[in-house]
Amino acid sequence: MRKFINVLSFQVGWFAAVLGVAHNMPWLSVVIVPLVLLIHLAMAPEWQSELLLALGAAVTGFVFDTVLISAGVYSPVPFLFPPHLSPLWMVLLWVNFSTTLNVSLGFLRGRYLLSTVFGAIGGPMAYYSGARLGAMTVIPATVNLMILGIAWAVAVPFLVFLSSKITPQPKR
Repeated sequence: MRKFINVLSFQVGWFAAVLGVAHNMPWLSVVIVPLVLLIHLAMAPEWQSELLLALGAAVTGFVFDTVLISAGVYSPVPFLFPPHLSPLWMVLLWVNFSTTLNVSLGFLRGRYLLSTVFGAIGGPMAYYSGARLGAMTVIPATVNLMILGIAWAVAVPFLVFLSSKITPQPKR
């Protein structure tokens, strides 16, 4: 049941952030994603380490996306921060993603090659989907999606590693 709630709440957070910014309601991510995190923390065996993981993912995501935005790889709809920085709604997407690392994506723990493939495919798909839904000012070109794939092929294994260092072995 926890995995089902995790997948469902992740999807709710993702769509709230992406559709919120696409429909001039970027504040929706500021309301919904913290609720998703609270639900996750309430269900987590070790909520303190999960909160630390969420903060680590937020910092990682902010730096990661800011570098890609500054390099012109993609251009998300800005919110609260200057346009060359990762917007808050995207930072919250990283927090949202962190809630899956020890639950629905727990099978990636210690499987760095698999997490690399997962990131290389899933990352660009998420950015492209978000762009198609209106969360970016321009839909990324194919070469930019390939750059996103390479970047996410690094980001996901890093977050899986971070998760393994911050959180104890999840109880099954």
